[in-house]
Amino acid sequence: MLVSVYSQLGFFAYLILNYMGNGVFPQKVWKYIQLVLSVLALLELIFLRTVVGGERNVMSDLILGIVILLAAIIVSYFKVKSTNISALIPTLFFMTAISIVEVIGVLRIGVDSATVFIVVPLIACNAFQILMLHRILRPAAG
Repeated sequence: MLVSVYSQLGFFAYLILNYMGNGVFPQKVWKYIQLVLSVLALLELIFLRTVVGGERNVMSDLILGIVILLAAIIVSYFKVKSTNISALIPTLFFMTAISIVEVIGVLRIGVDSATVFIVVPLIACNAFQILMLHRILRPAAG
């Protein structure tokens, strides 16, 4: 249950960040910024942690990065299918960059089994929240 609360915290932070980003930047520029930040988050997870950390195992970070990217692509596919193509980049951003930020705490522990026990429910909670957002925000008919 703690992971789901942590996931909600990240989701609300994303909603605030997205609201501010849309207010500060033109919509097209904000989408490109989200795309760049997603790529940077993945690169940080996969490569920079190993370079800076030195003794880290590159394979576990690479596998984690690929799993998060695959989950983001799958969730984005279903989100676009449920809504429209404009949801692709924000969903990718949330599922990659925000998920990686949420996972940083467990990555500092350095135990792969602990990472799995946190990442799997975190990705599931994040996927559920982003896939349900458009249903919750649907204007009331009447």
